[in-house]
Amino acid sequence: MQQLPPYAAVVLAGGRAARLGGLAKPQLEVGGRTMLDAVLDAVSDARPRIVVGPPQPTPADVVLVREEPPGGGPVAALRVGLREVRTEVVAVLAGDLPFLTGELLTDLRRALRADGVLVVDDDDRDQVLLGVWRTEPLRAAVADGPPALHRALRGLDVDRHRPAVVPGSPAPWVDCDTPEELARAREVAAGRAG
Repeated sequence: MQQLPPYAAVVLAGGRAARLGGLAKPQLEVGGRTMLDAVLDAVSDARPRIVVGPPQPTPADVVLVREEPPGGGPVAALRVGLREVRTEVVAVLAGDLPFLTGELLTDLRRALRADGVLVVDDDDRDQVLLGVWRTEPLRAAVADGPPALHRALRGLDVDRHRPAVVPGSPAPWVDCDTPEELARAREVAAGRAG
């Protein structure tokens, strides 16, 4: 079995969640735990685990930082989060991925060959907040990069990973941006527990 290098995790947990009534989206529960807890559990072996966003409940060993300026978007958030990273490899994740697993993170870490590897969903869309990166090229890309994260990452050598999804199981890239998506994720989680 290949020994994987240590890694850090930066979880972007900011934003206003306007479509969810302005609620702190990562703190909403799916399947009996917050979405942020689900993401942090998937990276339980990362050191450090950094959450970027407003003050919110996190485990004691998690570093909580705020993007500059507050509400400044994912590039600003990632720039601040990367200040806390000392490892050569970092996972960059959205804070609203209730079905993310540690197995997928291990697969991504194993697949890291170039500057980064990110998940591609079943509609062939890059999930830029579901990937593993080499820290220094990523840090350079967002240092003075444009505010749109996908544009800031354009100059990097990025591989794509298409995880197999078992029929009937939720995809790891499922996020909850609308009340309907949140309700559907809760239904799926309830069905898995039943």
